[in-house]
Amino acid sequence: MKKKWLLFLSVLSFTLILVACGDNEKTEAPSTDGGSEEATDWKPSKPIEIIAPAGAGGGWDTTARTVAKVLEEQKIVEQRFAVVNKPGGGGSIGWSYIKSKDTDDHLLFPTSPPIMFVPLNNQSDLGHKDFTPIAALTADYGAYIVSADSPYENMNDLIEAMKNDPTSVSVVGVSSPGSMDHMQFIKSVGVAGVDVKDVKYVSAQDGNAMTMLLGGQVDVMSTDVGEAVEQYRAGNIRVLAITAPERLQDEIVSEFPTLIEQGIDDSFIIWRGMMGPGNMSPEAAKFYEAALKEMSETDEWKQELERYGWEPNWMGSEEFKKFLDEQYDTIEKLMIDIGLREQN
Repeated sequence: MKKKWLLFLSVLSFTLILVACGDNEKTEAPSTDGGSEEATDWKPSKPIEIIAPAGAGGGWDTTARTVAKVLEEQKIVEQRFAVVNKPGGGGSIGWSYIKSKDTDDHLLFPTSPPIMFVPLNNQSDLGHKDFTPIAALTADYGAYIVSADSPYENMNDLIEAMKNDPTSVSVVGVSSPGSMDHMQFIKSVGVAGVDVKDVKYVSAQDGNAMTMLLGGQVDVMSTDVGEAVEQYRAGNIRVLAITAPERLQDEIVSEFPTLIEQGIDDSFIIWRGMMGPGNMSPEAAKFYEAALKEMSETDEWKQELERYGWEPNWMGSEEFKKFLDEQYDTIEKLMIDIGLREQN
């Protein structure tokens, strides 16, 4: 009897030790950054708003609608998405709206270099550090395009005209003066020897830039490869140059010449990703990061990349945050170098 009692006590003690160890052990789930994070049961409880801080048709709008489409169609996120355009101020109108919902876990927005350019131009008090980086998704490149009947056959034709008279060519973009469409073009023609101080830049933040180009109201449009693909396929435009370091490989975009192959030693990358409000909960941010990671691995997303001439450029939240800080320093130096910002 005594032996049976001792055996019972031993089994009971061992069981209690196992239970205690199990209570102290944290449930972990794979992290999209390659490490591990505590698992969370957080899920969106209502439709998710994606703010495109620009008019319809531009890079932010296209990114927002493509992300929403793939996440919904692939049932990666159960809730519906509503894409809302809030154009103006080079993005600052949209950012102000997002800032007013600083703790909203059901709000996302696409981001790209203007979130650096606009505050560096003192056009907004809000910048990348005011929001929550979720993930980087794509890399795109600038594209300088003209209408199909333009007298400019290549980038050097345009450069020659601008060297003779910088005011003879009007350039349109959807970003504000001093922001991305403006700056990438100024950088490229400046490298080629154009006096950039007299370049005529028209800001069409209402998303009307392509209409202005095709209607003959402006001579050239500074945009991105993704924006150029559909109009090129339709035969409406000519692509003078793109800012990639070498020709892209997909079917349509492989026809677009680079600046470098035309003797202009310049390149510029347009990265894009998704962010949330500055005080989004860590659980929500992790949920969206994992959802976007899953999306980026689907065939449907890869088809969208090919459709728009985007390159895959995945970075998880922590890597993306570090990248953004580094990009800010790089862009600030660029603006100082071409005289659009004073050295501190």
